[in-house]
Amino acid sequence: MKKIKILWADDEIDILKPHILFLEQKGYEVIAVNNGTDAIDLCNGELPDVVFLDENMPGMSGLETLLEIKKQHPVIPVVMITKSEAEDLMEQAIGQKIADYLIKPVNPNQILMAIKKVVQARDIINEKATDNYRSQFMNISSLISSSTDYDGWMDLYKNIVFWEMELDRTGGSMEEMLLMQKNEANSAFDKYIKKNYAKWFASPDADRPMMSPDVFKQKIFPLLDAGEKVFFVLIDNLRLDHWRVIQKELASSYNFVDDDTFYSILPTATQYSRNAIFSGLMPAQIRKMYPQYWVDEEEDEGKNLNEEALIRTQMERFRKKYTFSYHKINTNNAGDKLNENLKQLFANQLNVVVFNFVDMLSHARTEVKLFRELAPDEAAYRSLVHSWFVHSSIAGFFRILAEQDVTVVLSTDHGSIRVKNAIKVVGDRNTNVNLRYKLGKNLNFNPKEVLHVPKPESVGLPSPNVSTSYVFASGSDFFAYPNNYNYYVSYYKDTFQHGGISMEEMIIPLVTMKPKKS
Repeated sequence: MKKIKILWADDEIDILKPHILFLEQKGYEVIAVNNGTDAIDLCNGELPDVVFLDENMPGMSGLETLLEIKKQHPVIPVVMITKSEAEDLMEQAIGQKIADYLIKPVNPNQILMAIKKVVQARDIINEKATDNYRSQFMNISSLISSSTDYDGWMDLYKNIVFWEMELDRTGGSMEEMLLMQKNEANSAFDKYIKKNYAKWFASPDADRPMMSPDVFKQKIFPLLDAGEKVFFVLIDNLRLDHWRVIQKELASSYNFVDDDTFYSILPTATQYSRNAIFSGLMPAQIRKMYPQYWVDEEEDEGKNLNEEALIRTQMERFRKKYTFSYHKINTNNAGDKLNENLKQLFANQLNVVVFNFVDMLSHARTEVKLFRELAPDEAAYRSLVHSWFVHSSIAGFFRILAEQDVTVVLSTDHGSIRVKNAIKVVGDRNTNVNLRYKLGKNLNFNPKEVLHVPKPESVGLPSPNVSTSYVFASGSDFFAYPNNYNYYVSYYKDTFQHGGISMEEMIIPLVTMKPKKS
């Protein structure tokens, strides 16, 4: 293993000889100099792993030396050591991106801790995460076999996402083991949904989880009734792991009052799940009660053009007279314009904002080769979502809200899953094109591979025709027609799709947060 190389610059370096011997006995290589000029020269030739730099040296000061080192070698971590505890000095050093700051006199263990924190932290964190997951492996396996209710499955999925995030940094065999466990969990989750989903709709008082039609009733209306001003932010196609990477960016500005999840209805597709959220109704009820706002799959008209009207119908049914606005953001320019006019919305009691970017990333990844290469797997996809969030207008949107006395409820309509295994289905020319669910007449499929719903009304789904039935893919399966089968299999394999049964698609975030400054 390569020795970690330390450059230590201090005009009293001879006094520090015991510290240097201590570090050498620990296996580190230490190069000692007594001035800033020599430190800069050695950085140019030796490229140390870390620099310990005395702030108060004659000639070139520690801060001047720090600036020159950072100009030429911005990635070398520098630990500033000083006798002074002056706040302005600390701020200057921090402003020049020091890795750590120590106050004299320092003892050898402080130096050792600084090295481990600055140079070895990544390896230590990775090793610890690997050990911790290894110790939790059997516990997760036990949860997979023992989860028998919807709360248990939500807890299990949160657990798996936690370990996904922890192991993102480590690579290697543990990520493979976790992927195997997630696949095992999805297989068991599929069996659970097939056994229980129809029971959730068997009667009005059936025991079921919070689902898409319940979001306003259980989460939005109680806040409004308590006199709070609410921004309901729906980011289309946002998985729980995507929320976790976004959450880190919001943590400095918001308190997360309620970090919850709920179940998307089937199909886990925008036309069904988002319309159910905004209407407070299952799709079959929307079609029956508000036929002017429902568009069947085989019709050419856009399927989500009536969202504002559906919100209004729900508020009228529950006799809520709150003022509200609705905005759908499909481009960064539209997001910038929303931010420019955001102050005009603070007079409303409810503002609903839909951001479609994550769904657009998913489609772009399917259709554009470059995006597939940028996001070849889940970890890279999370990174892409994070980059979008940080650099798009939505970051500014949340910064503006963080200065207001408002409550923000953030959610989504469904998630997505990376598909790998093609299964065949045959239908007539009016059968829909979604890869994770099909509806139509006389569908031909292998019943062992799908959830078949012959009576759509039993699960709250509309029937465009008397003989319409639905089939749902599960796990990492996707539907492909026999015509041009091999082409479509290679084209869609490893793309992110939604509409079917998986934890990633069905168990989705629902977060209530308040600005820390409010």
